[in-house]
Amino acid sequence: MAILRFILPVARPSPALLHLPSSAVSGATKYPAVTAAPISHRPSPLFDSVPTVTLYNHNDAVVARRPKRLTTSFRCLSALNPELKTTLDKVVTSQKVVLFMKGTKEFPQCGFSNTVVQILKSLNVPFETINILENEVLRQALKEYSSWPTFPQLYIDGEFFGGCDITVDAYQRGELQELLEKAINS
Repeated sequence: MAILRFILPVARPSPALLHLPSSAVSGATKYPAVTAAPISHRPSPLFDSVPTVTLYNHNDAVVARRPKRLTTSFRCLSALNPELKTTLDKVVTSQKVVLFMKGTKEFPQCGFSNTVVQILKSLNVPFETINILENEVLRQALKEYSSWPTFPQLYIDGEFFGGCDITVDAYQRGELQELLEKAINS
């Protein structure tokens, strides 16, 4: 049995306990424990804990431990590498209308995604959807690719158009219909 204990930042020094489904740990037969441990070093008044992961094997032997102190700097790695950018370029130009969304056009899993799907369907526009919930790397990379933090993300004729609010606004003003007609007929 594998047990994961995550040391999470908390707003107070008392430990917090959270349970994750066993599917979160490959081969686990029970729910892994997720805990927060207080620390004495307080680099910020907002956090009383050091983020880390402690891994235990089936004999409760520690595989990894909490760091002794917080590091003062860290490096964020970009999810959008050159190969993924090239792939996204190909995807958004492969069809006249591409919608990156939560779920599919047959089964949207977000109200905003559903709204954009219903608008595109009402306009009888052929469009392709990509479910961003199936791939976390894709989801993060798209935020960088479009410089837009939320989903859905609508691309028309290879160009980022916008999210739900922009699409609804353009639809209500009649601009979306004109843009889609121009894109499809080009």
